[in-house]
Amino acid sequence: MTEAHLTSEARIVVGPPPTPSSAGRRRAMQLQRSRDTAPEVALRRALHRLGLRFRLQQQPLQGLRRTVDIVFRPSKVAVEVRGCFWHACPQHGARPKSNASWWDTKLSRNQQRDQETAAQLEAAGWTLIVVWEHDAPEAAAERIAKVVRERRAHKESQN
Repeated sequence: MTEAHLTSEARIVVGPPPTPSSAGRRRAMQLQRSRDTAPEVALRRALHRLGLRFRLQQQPLQGLRRTVDIVFRPSKVAVEVRGCFWHACPQHGARPKSNASWWDTKLSRNQQRDQETAAQLEAAGWTLIVVWEHDAPEAAAERIAKVVRERRAHKESQN
C-alpha cells in the first residue's frame, strides 16, 4: 500500500487492555463514563443558559463512524469535550507508569483519531471546537455561542 493510501484506513492496533493492577483500579476503570461526564453536563447547562439548543452524541457527517458530543447542525459547529487523560491534554495529560507501552499506544491512537475527525469535519465545512475538561464551562460556552451565532449570521446573509 502506498503512502497516499494510508489515510484513515491505517490503524494502530492497541490490543486488549492489560489486566488492572488491583481490584480498586479495575472498579475505577469500569466506572469511567464515556458520555454525560461532569464537564459535558456543565457545558451543556451553560449553553442552555445562553439560549442555545443543540443535539447530543451525533454523527455530524454521513459515513463518519464517530459521534461528536454536541452538534449545532444548521450552523455546522461541532463541540468535543475532551478528558485530559484520555486525549493526552498538553497541560494535564499524564501517562500511566504501569503498562506504559500499552497506554502510550492507546493514547496516541486517541490523538490520531481526534486529528482525523477534525480534518474530516473541516473538509466538509464544519467548525470543530475542542473544550478540555479543565476549561471553565461558562467561558467555553461563550466561545461556542460566539462561533455559532457568527456562522448563523453568515448563513442568513448568504440567503
